[in-house]
Amino acid sequence: MGEQTPSHAKKFNTELTDYSKAHVEKTGPYASNLEVDSLIVGGGFAGVFMLKTLRDRGHKAVIYEAGNDIGGTWRWNCYPGAAVDSEVPEYEFSWPEVWKTWNWSTNYPNYEDLRAYFDHVDKVVGIKKDCAFNTVVVGAHFDTNLGRWLVKTSDGRTAKAKYLILGTGFAANRYVPPWPGMDKFKGIIHHSSFWPDEKIDVKGKRCAVIGTGASGVQIVQAWGPVADELKVFQRTPNLAIPMRKRELTITEQENAKRFYPELFKYRENTFVGLLYDWQEKDTFDDTPEAREELYEKMWADGGFRFWAGVYKDSLFTADANRESYKFWVKKTRGRISDPRKQDILAPLKMPHFFGIKRPCLEFNYYEQFNRPSVDVVDIHDNAIKEFDEAGIVLEDGTRYDFDVIAVATGFDIVTGAMTQLGLKSINDTKLEDEWKNGANTYLGTTVGGYPNLFNIYGAHGPTLLANGPTCVEVQGRWIADCITKMEANGIKYINPKPEAVKAWKDHILELNNLTLFPTTRSTYMGGSIPGKVREPVCYIGGMYRYAKEARKALDTMDGFDKVMD
Repeated sequence: MGEQTPSHAKKFNTELTDYSKAHVEKTGPYASNLEVDSLIVGGGFAGVFMLKTLRDRGHKAVIYEAGNDIGGTWRWNCYPGAAVDSEVPEYEFSWPEVWKTWNWSTNYPNYEDLRAYFDHVDKVVGIKKDCAFNTVVVGAHFDTNLGRWLVKTSDGRTAKAKYLILGTGFAANRYVPPWPGMDKFKGIIHHSSFWPDEKIDVKGKRCAVIGTGASGVQIVQAWGPVADELKVFQRTPNLAIPMRKRELTITEQENAKRFYPELFKYRENTFVGLLYDWQEKDTFDDTPEAREELYEKMWADGGFRFWAGVYKDSLFTADANRESYKFWVKKTRGRISDPRKQDILAPLKMPHFFGIKRPCLEFNYYEQFNRPSVDVVDIHDNAIKEFDEAGIVLEDGTRYDFDVIAVATGFDIVTGAMTQLGLKSINDTKLEDEWKNGANTYLGTTVGGYPNLFNIYGAHGPTLLANGPTCVEVQGRWIADCITKMEANGIKYINPKPEAVKAWKDHILELNNLTLFPTTRSTYMGGSIPGKVREPVCYIGGMYRYAKEARKALDTMDGFDKVMD
């Protein structure tokens, strides 16, 4: 992939429209007045799955992608150390023609591996020929007379489509805090998700990482061994757990492929869409010795097992959760030699319940802080005040000089991916305004007032509590089947009923309130954007339960108003 080049000069890129281009080519998916059955926004797992699935059913479909290639997250995220936190083969398409002709080098692929994988997908099933790249959607509304979505792009093209499908995921709207003076900084600065493709050499450099989410953790692991000096600005400790990355041989993968069809079915029947699930018993059903033994096994096996493979009450019962944290803090503090850093990175007092912020996976994150060149700066009570030409100034006046800064501050999580598209309802309201007081969907796949609009891996779906490809295929098949049902029955458009939308929102709240998630602001509770409403944005009941409930609703379609052709 070539460099993601902005269309105009800026200190660093902060908006999707920075990547929009005027296209000389005006044919195929780049047509000035495109007309298709289905217009798909986003070229990651969701968009690619929908394109092939609908095309296989005879639909004319096209992808609009803001970046310059397919792969979604894995085209945007090329920051140092960027890699996936779900194992393969869980983290891939279930299409036999793709997996039969592909092998991985490791169980946790990095962004380069995943870019190569998407290129392989294109080679096998042909995706890019139906994609318009560097194409940013800035407005869309549904014409009830035509029964079509009218879509505008930032470079002035328009498209008509009966169905508008958002494969924009949970992290398409980056968040850059409005710190004063960022444009004055004389060094190199980038947001982790708008990182340039060219390698930035940090050898001999003074570096900063702002934020300790997944991106921040991975950058620290990459820069720690190389940078002359690395300071990590942390607001909240990341309760990260071991990844256990290892090499995979072609032989072991080829031998395992006879099981793949069953494995792909099984991943849809677990809580988080991976190939393991909760223990059948509660935490205190076991003796302390047996509990320790289970924790040790899940810890040693790695991945999300210590999160979603331990006792089934760990995210629901405070005392049970504290047992998980006690084990985590014992294991983690043992990896950090400096007592001051121990207290910042792995405090004895639990900063929040374990696992109610999505755990990050790491392989030597905590060991980086044993290097004399790597330090952690606690900004929980002494926040970043501003930037100047040389670096960062805190509220108390403390200043740090840097050559390179990584802004790993995350996203306007889940809802922001949809509210940035300029969507207007048939009631002449904007989704961006409607959702300021909270998101509303029906089934996590449709939105009231937006007929024939479907979304995947977004608000009110399993999303952040689910392996991406698993959730994409469950929701994507549902959408394709809904469209097939509409076409077979002569339905012009469907629109979720207000009472169905309210019932689904109440269901989201009801499920969430059974858990410990409401106790902390997190990605599951809308993220940390200042002023954003605090509410659950994900379905908390697990993949299997979600799929059953969504299918039952599709069987009857009672939750939709239906307008016939």
